[in-house]
Amino acid sequence: MAQDLLIELGTEELPPKALKTFSDNFSQSILKALQEADLAFNGFKAFATPRRLALVVNGLVDKQEDKAVEKLGPAVAAAYDKEGNPSKAAEGFARSNGLAFSDLIETDTPKGPRLAARSVQQGQTTAALLPAMIEDALKALPIPKRMRWGASRNEFVRPVHWLVVTMGDDVVDTEILGIKSSNQSRGHRFHSPGRIAVNAANYEAELAANKVVADYDKRQQQIADAVNAEATRVGGHAVIDEDLLHEVTALVEWPVALTGTFEERFLEVPAQALISSMKEHQKYFHLLDSNDQLMPNFITVSNIESSDPSKVIDGNERVIRPRLSDAAFFFETDKKQTLESRCEQLKKIVFQKDLGTVYEKTQRIAQLAAYIAEQVGFDSAKAERAGLLCKSDLVTEMVFEFTDLQGTMAHHYALNDNEDAEVAQALQEQYLPKGAGDALPETQTGIALALADRVDTLIGIFGIGQQPTGNKDPFALRRASLGILNIIVEKDLPLDLKYLFEKARSQFGELKDVNVVENALSYTIERFRAHYQAQSIKTEVYLAVAARDISSPLDFDQRVQAVNWFSQQDEASALASANKRVANILAKNADEPISDTIDNSLLTEAAEQALVEQLNASAAVVEAASADANYRAVLEELTGLKDVVDNFFDNVMVMADDAALKANRLAILQQLRNQFLRVADVSLLAAK
Repeated sequence: MAQDLLIELGTEELPPKALKTFSDNFSQSILKALQEADLAFNGFKAFATPRRLALVVNGLVDKQEDKAVEKLGPAVAAAYDKEGNPSKAAEGFARSNGLAFSDLIETDTPKGPRLAARSVQQGQTTAALLPAMIEDALKALPIPKRMRWGASRNEFVRPVHWLVVTMGDDVVDTEILGIKSSNQSRGHRFHSPGRIAVNAANYEAELAANKVVADYDKRQQQIADAVNAEATRVGGHAVIDEDLLHEVTALVEWPVALTGTFEERFLEVPAQALISSMKEHQKYFHLLDSNDQLMPNFITVSNIESSDPSKVIDGNERVIRPRLSDAAFFFETDKKQTLESRCEQLKKIVFQKDLGTVYEKTQRIAQLAAYIAEQVGFDSAKAERAGLLCKSDLVTEMVFEFTDLQGTMAHHYALNDNEDAEVAQALQEQYLPKGAGDALPETQTGIALALADRVDTLIGIFGIGQQPTGNKDPFALRRASLGILNIIVEKDLPLDLKYLFEKARSQFGELKDVNVVENALSYTIERFRAHYQAQSIKTEVYLAVAARDISSPLDFDQRVQAVNWFSQQDEASALASANKRVANILAKNADEPISDTIDNSLLTEAAEQALVEQLNASAAVVEAASADANYRAVLEELTGLKDVVDNFFDNVMVMADDAALKANRLAILQQLRNQFLRVADVSLLAAK
């Protein structure tokens, strides 16, 4: 018989940033355990609120099916002794399975006939299996630090107060984390403090009647809709940050959106500082007007449906006012001292114990940013100035209080100091991109600064032997490397990482890793692999280009795009296979010197004459297109070689007995391969 299962664990308020993860992991662990136990079900739904993790499983069978079990024993030939009586091994096998020797059967196996014991394993009830499944699911939750409460020795992320486990209308009798199971849940802490009887069928509706929206996604959508409605009511539009929305969803069970105000005088403070204060400390959503300017309003999501909302609003306004006053005070205080004058204070901040202070880092960044600017035709003086100032806001009051404003406040303070506008903008852009798909620096100085900062960190950390390993990447070098590649490629910068890394290396003293440039270069270029996979470009395409040891990201990308196009052409498969064959032939003859020129007098076969003629005709096009980095044009030209290459291999014996003919034909193959190698090693595209 199939019934609906309800599991609900009631706790003190769970960590909001981890609630969704806990819910997903808990439900998936239970479902996986049910499947592994061969307990069929029709569907499921997970629930999560600040005080509960719950799961409903629909149409769950109440018992495992009985299983026929067959265990293999000794070979039939060894089942009897010389007198024809059962051998000791055979009788021992029977006893171990609770059978008489006469109950054993013979069965054919790949190794010949063997004795076998057949029995029926009785299926267990779902109710008997559930307690261990629930305990295992709770133990497997990614909880960094568990706690104890009261006199109990049980441990969980928060104290546990109730446990509901029901199959249909029946309670599954168990005890988990010191709590006996029942069908008694709890409603809203304030609106419905009593107990409520629940089962899978009435769970969501019964909680809703007691002021709890149990469905996480539904509650999140209610919050977003309510916040947007409140914003429209006051003539603005709400900025709903996804992380903040998730956090607020995990903080309330019965969301009520309310709009408050603050004094317009606070709008003189940089908007991002006010937003950070409202978001980080109070979990408020901010509003923008029709010109995308910050409004003197905020929206809070209350967990109480008050009979007098104005009192709740007034309380929130009184709480936010000191926060904004602090931000205004920090801003005015910080402006009294220039960013340049703060540089000396950076000598007291350690960047990394083996790499010196943040001050020393800014000196290196300044020189590296100027070098980058010179290489690509930017203003090196601006780049150097931005590098010197880029970390000075770390010692301001505002950034000390709101760390996420690093860079943003440097921009505002630089403008206050009458620094060049592009230098000021660069100070904010230095941290871009912050992740995949994020915006890139727009100004030339910002581009140079963003690259210099990342390259300095990459070379420094690699140099002291602290490269990322496995899942450990404390200095976010993967993100830094991807940022370097994205900026260079998207901004069309003709920068060679080998020379850039060597310049960065020259600014450090002695480093532990003597091969730091080579190792950092290999690591950075390897980040391209996942980058192209995300674009549905096959790994073989990446490998074909990587085989050429290209250290210019822009050039690398141009080759990849060309090879990706080539790989989709009808001629690609045959030409890739031909290149693979050529590479193998040349490798086998690597001990013999191969001429750079072809002796036309030794072209005795029509097929080799045709191939050489077309190679010669293509050479000028390939040379010019390669010089212009027009790699697609190179491959478009070379696709025309398919028929003559096929004809060559069908009709010409490369490994001729005549040494002169053999050497000349190897020279033909060498020229053929070299033309393709102008772009990539397309032999790696051949099917294995």
